[in-house]
Amino acid sequence: MAEKHETKVEVFELSRGNIKVKVSNWGATITSLLVPDAHGNAADVVLGFDTMEPYIKGVAPYFGCIVGRVANRIKDGRFSLNGVEYTLPLNRPPNSLHGGFKGFDKVLWEVSEYNNGEIPSITFMHHSRDGEEGYPGDVSVTATYSLPSDMTLKLDMEAVAESKATPISLAQHTYWNLAGHNSGNVLDHSIQIWGCRITPVDAYTVPTGEIMPVKGTPFDFTTERKIGSRIHEIPGGYDHNYVLDCGEEKFGLRRAAKLRNPSSSRVLNLWTDAPGLQFYTGNYVSGVLGKGGAVYGKHAGVCLETQGFPNAINQPNFPSVVVQPGERYKHMMLFDFSLE
Repeated sequence: MAEKHETKVEVFELSRGNIKVKVSNWGATITSLLVPDAHGNAADVVLGFDTMEPYIKGVAPYFGCIVGRVANRIKDGRFSLNGVEYTLPLNRPPNSLHGGFKGFDKVLWEVSEYNNGEIPSITFMHHSRDGEEGYPGDVSVTATYSLPSDMTLKLDMEAVAESKATPISLAQHTYWNLAGHNSGNVLDHSIQIWGCRITPVDAYTVPTGEIMPVKGTPFDFTTERKIGSRIHEIPGGYDHNYVLDCGEEKFGLRRAAKLRNPSSSRVLNLWTDAPGLQFYTGNYVSGVLGKGGAVYGKHAGVCLETQGFPNAINQPNFPSVVVQPGERYKHMMLFDFSLE
């Protein structure tokens, strides 16, 4: 019998102008991203590991990967769709998180295109089978990372429900530290979020269904301020979904967030067509041995996960994440770097 050819875990590089990014076919993961500071010194601004082994072993708390079939939490790992009850694995009891025990972050994606031309890009594909991690229907997913300009990384995610209606909500889960991945916590970074409301959560970080204005609360980042300025008022730190409802729009994308590091002058502007943004301050990171011997502690990075609202499948008042057979889910993110 012919031996089955196994695709191996690899890391691919995209480089243009001042930006160099490394991505792996394991979890469609960003493992490294080099950006210059005001003096032209490049630093790696994403948390991660020197080799792929810790990612494969599941040591990473979702460093740099794409999560799915449904990002974030589904309450009690249950939902009903077209009269059928579905039960998902409770990998973060009492809830299901980021697609279950073996979500899209823990599979080997196929490389369908790798182009190092004028606009460098790489496209990953994954086929998610009916019943995988409890989800209904076959789904074909593609994720394309590209460098459309010298300081911009773009991510296009698409998914087609092939056989049954199913919830689909993908997110990119990079932990950012614009001072450099090994430079301590991000509490001195300042951020502006173009979300005037959040979806408050219960004790298990699942939205209650309410939609709450941020004005006058520690969640208000409608004007730029330090991440650490009121984080002590949020038990554990920020891990909340913002309703992206007050940003300007261009090219069909709305402004989601602006992250700034004063020491390096690096700025990241994030644009998306997703309705929500999970603002997560790395609250559960603790003593993770990362790249170059760096030890990542609490708040060592910040995640800006554009997404459908968490637990939307169980909240009729949230934007729907259900994709019908033959329909196409689309989700774009633009990471625009600059110096200020």
